[in-house]
Amino acid sequence: MIHLSCRILIVLTTLVAPLLFAEAPAYQPELFKSLKLVYSDDFSSGKLNTDFWEVRQNTTWAIKDGVLHGSESSKEFQEKKKASADPSHAGFKPVIWLRKVPENFVCTMRLRYDGKAYQKGFPLLDLGHHVHTISFGEKATTLTIKKNVEKLETATPLFAINEWHDVVIELKKGTLLLKVDGVRHLFESKKIDMAGQAQIDFKAIDFGTCQIDDIKLWAGE
Repeated sequence: MIHLSCRILIVLTTLVAPLLFAEAPAYQPELFKSLKLVYSDDFSSGKLNTDFWEVRQNTTWAIKDGVLHGSESSKEFQEKKKASADPSHAGFKPVIWLRKVPENFVCTMRLRYDGKAYQKGFPLLDLGHHVHTISFGEKATTLTIKKNVEKLETATPLFAINEWHDVVIELKKGTLLLKVDGVRHLFESKKIDMAGQAQIDFKAIDFGTCQIDDIKLWAGE
């Protein structure tokens, strides 16, 4: 006969175990009824998933202590580009693309841009290449659509450099929801549209760094 205390232990283990091993609750979107996970990475593997990431401008990217860390290109590459017909892509600022982004999507991540000071228009996130540019500034966060077609600003800045932030982006045609550390701002425009686009560009400050962690990408339905 099993001792009473053993029986109690077995019952408690049966009840508690599912709670211990259950997955964390999924993100609850505001713009979509449901989500389908496309990509998730906490960079604990130590290897960059090149199916989803594309390093640009020969900048330097590596996974350090479970965080994707980006910095400028080599001095040799910079000098070569400065002497060429394309000096603007010399890799002074780290640049990387997240690919396979759905037309209607949600992306959550921890993000940090480090540098001595904000630059005009930087750091930024491009949702679609030069299509929806979210620039983080000292006085405001700005959404610029297709470089100069439309510009929408927040009343106050949302993103400070040299600090970690929890960032959420939800986008569907006509609407872009941005949340930084729980503070939300809704951009609305008929020109917001990711059709034909499939990437998010991360661009930092000249000679600064970018750090990305715990990123998840969903298709919104």
